[in-house]
Amino acid sequence: MRKHSGPANRNLFLQIAGPLAAGLMTVGAALAMPVAAQVTAQPAAKFATPRQAIAMATVSNPRLSPDGRRVVYEQTRTDWQGNVFATDLWLADSLGNARQRLTQGSGSAGDAAWSPDGRWIAFLAERPGVSAGAPAAAGSGPVTGPASRQLLLIPASGGEAVVITNMAGGISSFEWAPDGNSIAFLAAGERPARLRDRDKALGSYRIIRSDRVPVRLWLIGVDMVLAGNTGPLPKARALTADDGRSVTALDFAPDSASIAFAAQLDPDPVSSGTSEIFRVAVGGGPIRQITDGRGPHGSPRFSPDGRSIAFATSAGAANYFFANRLIARISADGGPIEILTRSFDEDAQLLDWQADGIKFAARARTQSGLWRIDPTSGAIGRVDAGDSSIAGGFSFSADGQAAAFVGSAANQVPEVIVASGGLHRRITDMAAQWQGLTPARRELVSWSATDGARIEGVLYKPADFDPGRRYPLLVVIHGGPTGIDVPDIRPDRYYPVEQFVARGALVLRPNYRGSAGYGAKFRALNYRNLGVGDYADVIGGVDMLLRQGHIDAGKVGAMGWSQGGYISAFITTNSTRFKAVSVGAGISDWMTYYANTDITNFTRQYLGATPWRDPQIYARTSPISNVTKAQTPTLIQHGSDDPRVPIANAYELRLALEDQGVPVKMVVYDGFGHAINKPRQALAVLAENQAWFGQYIFGDKPISDLNPADDGLKLETPADPK
Repeated sequence: MRKHSGPANRNLFLQIAGPLAAGLMTVGAALAMPVAAQVTAQPAAKFATPRQAIAMATVSNPRLSPDGRRVVYEQTRTDWQGNVFATDLWLADSLGNARQRLTQGSGSAGDAAWSPDGRWIAFLAERPGVSAGAPAAAGSGPVTGPASRQLLLIPASGGEAVVITNMAGGISSFEWAPDGNSIAFLAAGERPARLRDRDKALGSYRIIRSDRVPVRLWLIGVDMVLAGNTGPLPKARALTADDGRSVTALDFAPDSASIAFAAQLDPDPVSSGTSEIFRVAVGGGPIRQITDGRGPHGSPRFSPDGRSIAFATSAGAANYFFANRLIARISADGGPIEILTRSFDEDAQLLDWQADGIKFAARARTQSGLWRIDPTSGAIGRVDAGDSSIAGGFSFSADGQAAAFVGSAANQVPEVIVASGGLHRRITDMAAQWQGLTPARRELVSWSATDGARIEGVLYKPADFDPGRRYPLLVVIHGGPTGIDVPDIRPDRYYPVEQFVARGALVLRPNYRGSAGYGAKFRALNYRNLGVGDYADVIGGVDMLLRQGHIDAGKVGAMGWSQGGYISAFITTNSTRFKAVSVGAGISDWMTYYANTDITNFTRQYLGATPWRDPQIYARTSPISNVTKAQTPTLIQHGSDDPRVPIANAYELRLALEDQGVPVKMVVYDGFGHAINKPRQALAVLAENQAWFGQYIFGDKPISDLNPADDGLKLETPADPK
């Protein structure tokens, strides 16, 4: 397929509950077997230690070749020595008969896209600064800067990859032209001349909300590389200005003569609401604005005849952080906008417009899948994904008759699936990593909130669950707030859930109000109600399990990261029912958050005002407001350089709890942002949570530091598994 773009991320308040990069484990050739043939319970429970969990591999982003016969996908690898989560590209045929690693090296490679003729694969990889045209082998080419994501080409038949760009700030996304002769990509490029001149005259400094370098749209010819020419490559040519709007997405017209793109006023996340759709000729010239307000608008996709453009839109919704994202279409020359998914009550992620219709992905409660719009009638129908009730990362053959995706179902491990001719073949075997282990059993439960809303969650049980026994309960709260927990099997990140269950606990992961998959009204239930309603939903789930007689009320704990960390902080300061809490990258004070975060519009939209206009709503929803009531021992974990939830929130909560005499421990991960995305520190996060709840829930001996002699907490790690 010619299309490639980075993942859509309308909700910038990141969900951290999902899987981060993990580690590579060698697996044999995949077999064309039913997708449901997955993990089965073993006679004796054995859980994955934190170190084993961090080392587990995951797969993502499968890209199907234009003829539907091959698929390239990403597989993660844990590099303990380099302390990085790396991603490699793997290539397989769509019958599941062969699989091979396509890329090598210490850095990550991903975001692959096939050339229109299927002979080449373009991808982004972390490479030291090298001259364009140099081989991608380590150490080749003169080093001109630190590692950044550059664009490479590799023959689909195998061979050496060639670096074709050397952009100082790296590349975020790209797309092949339909004629295969060029590639358009997004990159910031150099600082504008006015800033370079100022730096030279006055030294380096920055002005907030002013000195931003926009992401620009670039075009580079690749026909000489495809023809085997080893000479210098043409330089990339910018199609947008260095002081203009910042581009976020692009799509070629079918005739390769023009590009539609989405762009916002500047690259600041707070400007996401200003995004519009534009069009420019590949030969250059004036830029034409296609949409005009009532957005934000993004993710343009040309119709097969090039006469129309489909795009994602919030249709002027003031609260676009949690309103439904819609799909619309407009003439490629501009004009009236027609909304196509007005009756579809969920976020619609626009994927492609092919001869058989407009395709989009969406969630349906804890399921997810593929839908298709008939552009003539407007009818919307779900596309069969076989046994995969949880499916995403879709790509398609050129004729639209075959698809590749990552699929799973309840109590299954996500795998790359290829669907064609009514058959669904599993291409990977990530489930092999779980052999010999006994994963917790996942099942869906639900309960009524105090206002009557129906709340759903995923309950983890041991394989030998006894309904007559009372178990400790650990509540793990996802981020977002428009994140979601689903019942498939993934390696533990942040919280050692499998170990908790193996030690005799139940784990509840509530999809509290605001979670994705339950419609626009449900996502809006925490408008001016953050923390308050979310907290009540969590308490409702605990009460439901208590009424069923499954829970030891004296052994209940809660934990979460990001929005889940905020709700956990709310529990710390508003409840005495929990025996231990862990707050990961959580908000403690909305005023502190608002003044420091990089997405202030998130706060204004959810709380409905600035703190200067309505200090009462900021106080009512801030955990710190009730800190004098706090009694619960609390672990706080935070990245020192977190721009999304600045660490001032953690320091404020820690000091307040100390002043109240509440047991508190704060762990700062120096140099990290909102995610803890390196193996050793990710292992430390798991181990700190293991030790905290081990002490307060399971009665383990308290420890002041992680014990290297204990396998579960061990920080020294072996070489990469082979």
